[in-house]
Amino acid sequence: MKILFVVPYPVGKAPSQRFRFEQYFDILLEAGYIYDIAPFLDDKTWSILYKPGFLLKKSIGIILGFFRRLFLLFQVSDYDFIFIHREAAPIGPPWFEWVVAKVFKKRVIFDFDDAIWIPNTSESNKIVAGIKWHQKVDSICRWAYKISCGNAYLRSYALQFNSSVVVNPTTIDTIRLHNRVKEQNAFKVVIGWTGTHSTMKYLDPIIPILKNLEEKYAFDFKVISNQPPSFTLKSMVFTVWNKESEIQDLLSFNVGLMPLEDDQWAKGKCAFKALQYMALGIPALVSPVGMNTEVVDDGVNGFICYKQEDWYRSLEKLIVDANLRKELGEAAREKIERIYAVTANWDNFLALFQ
Repeated sequence: MKILFVVPYPVGKAPSQRFRFEQYFDILLEAGYIYDIAPFLDDKTWSILYKPGFLLKKSIGIILGFFRRLFLLFQVSDYDFIFIHREAAPIGPPWFEWVVAKVFKKRVIFDFDDAIWIPNTSESNKIVAGIKWHQKVDSICRWAYKISCGNAYLRSYALQFNSSVVVNPTTIDTIRLHNRVKEQNAFKVVIGWTGTHSTMKYLDPIIPILKNLEEKYAFDFKVISNQPPSFTLKSMVFTVWNKESEIQDLLSFNVGLMPLEDDQWAKGKCAFKALQYMALGIPALVSPVGMNTEVVDDGVNGFICYKQEDWYRSLEKLIVDANLRKELGEAAREKIERIYAVTANWDNFLALFQ
């Protein structure tokens, strides 16, 4: 069996690809599958994609991506499955998906981990927001052989168009990557958050709470991202995200934060930040939005914060009590290994190709 992975980004770069299917590549080989990967963007375009400026180079990179997709059509007949992550092209109608499914009659596995049918405009994508063609998600769902969704909310959407839909959660490699557990007896507590600049807005309601806590306790608030935050805190430490050091950087946290707004886009989130924290034995504090409430068990392996006061009280408890951090962290690691690890999900993933 041969699988073609049609993906937006170069291999090893984007979290959605790394943690949804790239870490299963060795398992596919062991199961007897052969695969190839076809990114839309090349490495050069990816390296400048979220940087300001470079409009001409970005435009050239996207045009080249469309040529790659066109030439790829001459190869799809060689494959048994076409696995499409999110979309074949970032803008325009789903012409590639239509040709593959309707002309070549290929078995398309459509995978997504966000509410990608909802327009989500930010500074980095506002130029192309009008031609993103979000309505194509409905059509690709209809044409797909199977649909792989990151959570139950996404599955309920896809079921409107196709009955062959499975929840394939974003998973953590607890053996080769997230394979260490945080020591919680630190002298100075580090409260942490990691994510891209586009999700940093979710921290806004937490900043006043951290400022209040600063008046009473000594701690660091560490932000790991591709761009520095615009807010200021006397406790803040900024670290540029780096794939090579990401696990070591995350292990500097004693507590991990995942606040979200309660909107339709956030309901499609797959609790990835919380999964990463918990896999490393770090208690997660989350908003009660979407999959967060499935991953975090309140008071068992982290805290679900419904109100501003909950964020303050939960953080205060964890700042002062190392034993509580250790207890919740151990329970968090256990849940990841049991439900959200690659080893717990590989049968579910392999079933996509059966």
